[in-house]
Amino acid sequence: MSVEHLHAVPHLTTALSGPLHDIESHLLANQIDIEAWFRSEWLKTPAPFYASVDMRNAGFKVAPVDTNLFPAGFNNLNPAFMPLCIQAVQSALERLAPRARRIVIVPESHTRNLFYLASVATLQDILTKAGFTVRIGSLLPDLEAPRTIDLPGGLQITLEPLQRHGDRVGVADFEPCIVLLNNDLAEGRPPILEDLDQVVLPPLEMGWSNRLKSEHFAHYRKVAGEFAARI
Repeated sequence: MSVEHLHAVPHLTTALSGPLHDIESHLLANQIDIEAWFRSEWLKTPAPFYASVDMRNAGFKVAPVDTNLFPAGFNNLNPAFMPLCIQAVQSALERLAPRARRIVIVPESHTRNLFYLASVATLQDILTKAGFTVRIGSLLPDLEAPRTIDLPGGLQITLEPLQRHGDRVGVADFEPCIVLLNNDLAEGRPPILEDLDQVVLPPLEMGWSNRLKSEHFAHYRKVAGEFAARI
């Protein structure tokens, strides 16, 4: 494997450096087996379009404490990894919706949280650079016309009221192939999104109103046990 290829792969950087902990050395020593395990598991259970995992490293153990299927923080990604982000989006959507060309993002209604909106704007930028036409369809009840908001870092985002016509949703004169949820549906499933004849990612069934953390960690314990036995 070339040095150039290694530098193209995302890696964790920290302010502190020193000898590796035993668990870190063990994971690095078993990297090939770990990657092979992931490939085989993704064939059995395809990965979601996107997700984020909150990790804790105690030095002698590493564990996820939270998994988010409607992630934020895209504005915190290292700009050097933008080509990899674009490639990942193209690969995932080719698998999930190969004919898709147009996407509407349905965000949380956090219009006062400018950092969250900066994350949505960055997500829109990644999808656009991946070759898709992308608009933002808001569920804000008082939004009756497009609203452009200035964001930190010179970014802008335009929110448009999400509209439904028959079994399809869109904004103004824009009908998407994919409805991309960046809204965790903690308050329930919006009727406007029910029974659509469009690809919805992640599915409505994955919203927080339908899931329990206890069930999530029950599945996690099983998967973690299988993984640990392998390495």
